[in-house]
Amino acid sequence: MTTVEVPRPAPVRVPAARSRVPYLHQIDLFRLITFACVILIHVVVSTNYPQDVPANAVAALLHFTREAFFALTGFVLVYQYRDRPPRASGFWRRRFPLVAVPYLAWSVFFWGYSLVTTGEPAGSVGTRLAALGRELIEGSAWYHLYFLLVTMQVYLLFPLLLKLLRATRGRHRYVLLVSGALEVGVALFMTYPPEGVTYDTISYLFSTILPYQFFTVLGAVAAMHFETLHAWVRAHRGSLAVALVAVGVGTELAYFHNVHSGTWPQLASEVYQPYLLPWFVTVIAALYAMCSWWSARRREGGRAARLVAWASNRSFSIFLVHPLALALLGPAIGPVADRVGAPWTTIVIYLATLALTFLFVEILRRLPISKALTGRPRVRRAPGARPVQQRFAAAMTAFRLAVTTEASIPTAQRMLPPVRNSR
Repeated sequence: MTTVEVPRPAPVRVPAARSRVPYLHQIDLFRLITFACVILIHVVVSTNYPQDVPANAVAALLHFTREAFFALTGFVLVYQYRDRPPRASGFWRRRFPLVAVPYLAWSVFFWGYSLVTTGEPAGSVGTRLAALGRELIEGSAWYHLYFLLVTMQVYLLFPLLLKLLRATRGRHRYVLLVSGALEVGVALFMTYPPEGVTYDTISYLFSTILPYQFFTVLGAVAAMHFETLHAWVRAHRGSLAVALVAVGVGTELAYFHNVHSGTWPQLASEVYQPYLLPWFVTVIAALYAMCSWWSARRREGGRAARLVAWASNRSFSIFLVHPLALALLGPAIGPVADRVGAPWTTIVIYLATLALTFLFVEILRRLPISKALTGRPRVRRAPGARPVQQRFAAAMTAFRLAVTTEASIPTAQRMLPPVRNSR
């Protein structure tokens, strides 16, 4: 009897599905609100005198934005990788270009923009290039670029941070205590430097991770305990709202006490003031509670959901571009102040900055070099859509007419200063 051997098909190798963590829509809204507050604080600073006590009282509360961003960065990274730690080399290869390339591009742009607009003698080519090199190292080509430099430091240290958190499971409270103690020490050192320590020395810390390490660690620890923490926040939203109001009032009282004790208002509201630390933690927690409440009621495909998703997708671009929009609007601050006075000048310039920023972003996102300038891929224009360049030109024409038409009311007594940079 002849045996026929039937060939067996080779086993099919099915690649293991890459585990994906659930998408957190509340993070999109958190990011969007924080970016809106970033623009607001820059407008408040640019449209008011440095000695304006009420304006600096508002600025003190808005200073939470940078700490919120670093808490968000730590949270998002750990939430994504907590169960599948990445190889450090692969992580750096994916992450660094998304920040480093826009950082380099915008540093060069703002360096050139400063040369053109400051009116100061440019000096030799070597001198100008040396200044650019120094600004790239310090993150000081423009007042917001330090954030990108510190973000790259977070990326550099992230694999080590994740290993630390995984190795200290069950003892994360001690990690937070040590990090918090360091944060308080750094804030005290930067606000009340020892004798002989100059401001120049202190300013070098602005572009390092040291003043922001606690909030990065805070976000990272929150991600490690996300499910437990999220459930706690849902059960205590009312308490967090009360805490937000109470701590906010206490923060303002501390600010006014500093002012009445003789501290210059701008210094009394500095972001590194130790009295602001409890406010930063409280507002981050309360903001997350509000955003998670919205997320639980979010309707997929609804107008609000689409708006938040659209703006969040452009948030990094908005951050990069808004100082340019504000600088271009600088000459309009005086005429607007003549017409409407304070605080309406701040409101008008804020809305104009938002509009101009979004127009710039839409242009940049449609360029072939979008990824280099915004860290995001190019957006393709829908067939039949009106080119964003036309919308931009129309908006700028309307705004120019609005601020150049002769005023029909008396000139305001209080003139606002030129735009000044704010760290």
